[in-house]
Amino acid sequence: MEQRIAHITVLVKDYDEAINFYTEKLNFNLIEDIKLSDIKRWVLVAPKGNSTTSLLLAEAATEEQTSRIGNQTGGRVSLFLYTDDIERDIQNLNDKNVKIVREAKIEVYGTVAVFSDLYGNLWDLIEPKKS
Repeated sequence: MEQRIAHITVLVKDYDEAINFYTEKLNFNLIEDIKLSDIKRWVLVAPKGNSTTSLLLAEAATEEQTSRIGNQTGGRVSLFLYTDDIERDIQNLNDKNVKIVREAKIEVYGTVAVFSDLYGNLWDLIEPKKS
């Protein structure tokens, strides 16, 4: 049997501002942007070099969904972005005014920093320890 996680949903306030943040600030690729109805779109973004997992940006459609924007995991880090050069990527985040919540720290698994996206979702930026 072969399975994989293809997409992870991130609730957003507005499709276009979310696309702009992920493509302009995090340098992700816009994979798909398909209009499904007058109010719903299928929007996928993914880090450059990644071909297996993407974020499905879903504009909140109800009050309950809106209440979860930026805090889908109760304040815990919810997304993990691996990098081959954490210093380069932290510099990029700083240059583009992305909020660094915790500066880089060496852990047993590698070097990790925490940043937040435009809505406050927390991300770990991780450069794995070299074997």
